[in-house]
Amino acid sequence: MRVLGIDYGAKRLGLALSDVSATLASPWRLITRPVSDSETLELLVALIQTLVGEDDGLEAVVMGWPRRLDGRPTEQTRQVEALARMLESRVPLPIVLQDERLSSHEAETRLAVRERDWRRRKHKLDAAAAAVILQDYLDGRPRVVAPSGDSLA
Repeated sequence: MRVLGIDYGAKRLGLALSDVSATLASPWRLITRPVSDSETLELLVALIQTLVGEDDGLEAVVMGWPRRLDGRPTEQTRQVEALARMLESRVPLPIVLQDERLSSHEAETRLAVRERDWRRRKHKLDAAAAAVILQDYLDGRPRVVAPSGDSLA
């Protein structure tokens, strides 16, 4: 099953989805964040419910957890934690907070390889950062190896 990654920003939500085997994360969508927190919550709940109902399903939601480089919370940390708690009460999936330190920098570096114009990169950055956050989560999960040598997620 797939996993959804969210990079929560003041103006935009970057979204990423994993493949069905939950091995590879890819940027998916960029959404302009609604003005109110309650509208943002409703938007995400509807989106998650849609993904859960699709054939490939959804096994978890991974949200970027903002922290300073030294590990202390940022101004946005409490907002993300509150949103994660509200999502947990509304959707039947685990909501995982994943350290997002340097994810935007990593996404910018990766995008710069393919796109030199920073104005074009800027529109892709939040979804690319969500993919970096999601990939970090996927890479950190234990993998079960089947007797045949195939990896099971």
